[in-house]
Order: sequence, then C-alpha cells, then structure tokens
Amino acid sequence: MWAVSRPSARPNRPPSSGAHPPPPFNALAARRLRAALGMGPHHVAHTLRASYGLPYVTPDLVVAWERGTAAPSHSELAALAGVLWCSPGELIGRPRTLREHRVARGLAPEDVARAVGHELQAYLRMEETGRWHGTERQSAALTELLALSPADVVTVTGREDRLAELLRSAATTRWQAYVRPVSKVVPLERRPVERALQRLHQDYQGHMAATLSWGGGHGDAGDGGREFLDRIVEHFWTAVERGGG
Repeated sequence: MWAVSRPSARPNRPPSSGAHPPPPFNALAARRLRAALGMGPHHVAHTLRASYGLPYVTPDLVVAWERGTAAPSHSELAALAGVLWCSPGELIGRPRTLREHRVARGLAPEDVARAVGHELQAYLRMEETGRWHGTERQSAALTELLALSPADVVTVTGREDRLAELLRSAATTRWQAYVRPVSKVVPLERRPVERALQRLHQDYQGHMAATLSWGGGHGDAGDGGREFLDRIVEHFWTAVERGGG
C-alpha cells in the first residue's frame, strides 16, 4: 500500500525557468476531484507520467500540490485537469492575469489571438507585459471569450493601479469630479459609477468620523483611513455589486 513520505522529502522536479509564475492553484478542488474519481495520489502521478509526458511527477509532488506547499506550472495544471476529467479553470483560484484567464478557459494563445483579431506574437507580448492593447471591438471579443467580469477587464488590461489612484481621490475629495475619469477606466455605465463613488465617499468619511470618535486621536484616524484606501478597489467593486446604495 502506498504511503506518503516524510514532509521534509522534496519532490524530484525539474527547476522552473521562472519566466511565468504558476497560476493560483485551488488545492482543495484538486483533492476533492481526485477523491470523487476514487483515485489515489499514486494513480494521478502514474497517469501524468505515462500519458502526459511528465516523467518526474511522483505521488509526493501530487500530495504537495494538494497540500498547497507546491503549485503546478501552467503545463502541469493543464495535464492534471486532463487526469481529473475537469477543465483547468476548476483547478485555478481566482485568475488575475490575462494568461491565467486564458488557461482557466483551456485555451491556447493561438485561439485567443485569432478570436480577438491579433497577431499571435502581439498577443503573447500582451500576456508577458500584462498590458492589453486592443480596439473596443477586440476588447469586447476578449471579454466574451474569457467571460471576464468588469473587475477582471480592469485587471487584465493593466488599469487597476490607475483605477485605485482615481478612487482614492474620489473618496477623499469631491467624488463628482471623478465620475467621468473612472468611467473611462471601467467598462460600466455612468450611473453605477456615480452610485459607487458616492458610496465610497460616504463610507470613507463615515469611517474617518467613527475612528476619531472611538480612537480619540488623529493618528488612529489616519491609520484607519489608510487601511480603507489601501483596499479602495475592492470597496469599489463591492459598492458596484450592491448598487452603490
């Protein structure tokens, strides 16, 4: 009967080139999917070696993936999805980058480039840099192909830092002045942007007032305000989902 080796044992795995960080791996989903198929880690490792050309995969490595102490590379994750009879997206946590969203959908770079009307090398450069360069039509095609939410669109197109900058200003000054600039960054109609910015402003001001009342010091208020602003993009999308009210 197969037994897990000591936790200190390190799987015999080829060194990573470091070119692409591994996708966010959902270790719990992998373990549940394997158990549902009645497979042990040794079965998964054997199939990855025999059918997917990964001769270095051992039961130890599979266990390390499922424990979250190691993460499969993009190619390893695609092979693991084949073994577990699922889509790569079921093994990925919340995708953030353009590459991660593509892998989650089980698409090759050629598929995406062709669907959105980009040359392959141009598309690959966008994945490398994290900066999307496309027309409105191409952006709409990308959004549909990868089933991107508005928040995903902002992230994969490299506009999250700009959005955070605008939102901090809207929360701390006159929010009305930032409706149009924010609307140019996020794929939303003007009205939900207005409601979300108003909510952010009110929440920030209320947070500051409460902190002053409870803490009794401006230093505490400043710390509380900075914490709110550090998560301003998250607060914005929450306000959008709630309708700003």
